[in-house]
Amino acid sequence: MSGLGLSACSGSGTAWKSPGGDSSKAPSSAVHITSPADGAQDVPTALDLVFSAKTSASATVTLKDDSGATITGSPAPASPTTASAAASAPASGPASAPASSAASSPPAADSVRWIPDKQLKWGTGYTATVTADGATSSVKFTTMAKPATTRVTSQVGDHQVVGVGMPMILQFGVDIPKNKRADVQRRLFMSSDPPQEGVWNWFSSKEIHYRPKEYWQAGTKLTLRAALGGVSFGGQSGKETYGERDLTVDATVGKRLIMEVDNATKKMTVTEDGVLLKTMPVSLGKPSSPSDSGNFIVMVKNEWEWFDSSTYGVPVDSADGYRTKVQFPQRITWSGQYIHAAPWSVADQGRRNVSHGCVNISLELAQWLYGVTHIGDPVIVKGTEERVKYGDGWTDWELPWEQYVKGSAL
Repeated sequence: MSGLGLSACSGSGTAWKSPGGDSSKAPSSAVHITSPADGAQDVPTALDLVFSAKTSASATVTLKDDSGATITGSPAPASPTTASAAASAPASGPASAPASSAASSPPAADSVRWIPDKQLKWGTGYTATVTADGATSSVKFTTMAKPATTRVTSQVGDHQVVGVGMPMILQFGVDIPKNKRADVQRRLFMSSDPPQEGVWNWFSSKEIHYRPKEYWQAGTKLTLRAALGGVSFGGQSGKETYGERDLTVDATVGKRLIMEVDNATKKMTVTEDGVLLKTMPVSLGKPSSPSDSGNFIVMVKNEWEWFDSSTYGVPVDSADGYRTKVQFPQRITWSGQYIHAAPWSVADQGRRNVSHGCVNISLELAQWLYGVTHIGDPVIVKGTEERVKYGDGWTDWELPWEQYVKGSAL
């Protein structure tokens, strides 16, 4: 994935090269495979096949394992800034790149980076053949034996409906050092239909997010292939950890539902596709425990939860302690800020702030709100005494676009 671009297949970059795979020394034939080198051993199962051809658009690629099974694939995106439509990767065939938002540190200008549609097998022999301009080039290579691996997980579930503010979130089982992050990004293929500008941002050493420049358009189809099976995540020499397998996600963005909470009026407005659905009185955090202002999204929602003050160091039996079963909580920060039913503060809602930092609403309104929201719906809180700390929740929308882009490793 490049620093930024339109999200319609994002990924490209420097190919792995075995000894003898230097493209600068490629012979002047009509077609030449520059990586991996013929006879290469210990090739990562996250294969980048790089070749050059006089007429690359007409080139065809065939990849087979030692049993004769064919592995399909497609050229990686070749432009960092162009996209016209979301598209799944085509099968093996003419090497015309799909619509793309990403490419960084690509092969030489006359080279093509071809990616298999699935992770290769560990410890297996393969033959790659490229035909173009009436000429053919072939290499044989063997993938590495299975090393120590870790899974990559997604916060967006397959076939899930998410809110317009939801970033695509990937979490790693190990810390990804800075010198490996660009390699990881180049194997992340994110698409949206219709295409919308977006970028990957390293939220932490174990988490990367993909956010559009503006909220997703309602009804957008999101597709991710995290082709990380066999990608090195770093570690001591000889003890590196690799991605265990590829991960794919297909999701849909729901309606444009936005909740805005204003401390000045002590009210929340709920709009859907720009139409006001409901205005409701709220009570926010009292002066000793003020609510945070900021741009949040719903991260977790449940029909009920136990709220326990001892989880943040306040004994249940103290003056400010509590252990209460709360109905219809929707979480917006990791530190414990929610929107939830608070029948005990109905008389205060719309008038004064009495909560421990949450957005209190009536039981009836909380049940209604729970029924219309999705994970990823934006919650905008304004006018309180404190501002949310970045990272306390999925605070991607707290950063202006120009600053968010700087979180990309490319």
